[in-house]
Amino acid sequence: MTTDELDGLRAIVTGAGSGIGRATAGALAGRGAAVAALDLDPSGAPEGVHRLECDVTSDGSVRDAVAAAGQALGGLDVVVNNAGVGAQGAVDDNDDDEWRRVFDVNVLGIVRVSRWALPLLRRSRAAAVVNTCSIAAWAGLPQRALYSASKGAVQSLTLAMAADHLSEGIRVNCVNPGTVDTPWVQRLLERADDPDAERSALEARQPIGRLVTADEVAHAICYLASPLSASTTGAVLAVDGGMHGLRLRPRA
Repeated sequence: MTTDELDGLRAIVTGAGSGIGRATAGALAGRGAAVAALDLDPSGAPEGVHRLECDVTSDGSVRDAVAAAGQALGGLDVVVNNAGVGAQGAVDDNDDDEWRRVFDVNVLGIVRVSRWALPLLRRSRAAAVVNTCSIAAWAGLPQRALYSASKGAVQSLTLAMAADHLSEGIRVNCVNPGTVDTPWVQRLLERADDPDAERSALEARQPIGRLVTADEVAHAICYLASPLSASTTGAVLAVDGGMHGLRLRPRA
């Protein structure tokens, strides 16, 4: 679906080289926004967007990329903090360096991008921040201790940011996807002893019986970014096939 509801808005999307970020950059552009795609390797971003290299673990890199995006787009209205990394294991399976690495990307990456984007967002009449969180912030998933902790922090950070910046006219929300059919999930499946069985298990734990698509998450992000959602802030939008809220009876 293509609409013009975002016509005239300027947006940046981090982690836009693949997966949810790539789909989001394309969806925003398809609805009329001018988009800057930020990524370590932005070459995979959709055609027609501004591609900028950005390492969200480097404050200098973020500062330069956000400034370049603001200059190229003529301002900034929407920030999609999507860049993130995964992690597997129980609480004792990863050392301190790995915990720091994952939090540096998943949490501090949002802090850095938002911090440098705020001066531009404060000049916008339709400012919105959308953070990519996860079902892991809500549900206890096996072998996801580190990842879950980082995404729990993202959800809490989203609510705090929404409270802090409401008076400035900046809305802040997050999406909580379930297991999404992305390159990262595909790599996990390829490392499994039985990839087909592992995929079936991931599909079965979501009530809709399949993986979420990156496009479905992107459309949810567009909803939260849109001025048509001007009364939505501090919201956590599940895009998880019913995984968080539904408790279905087993099929007979």
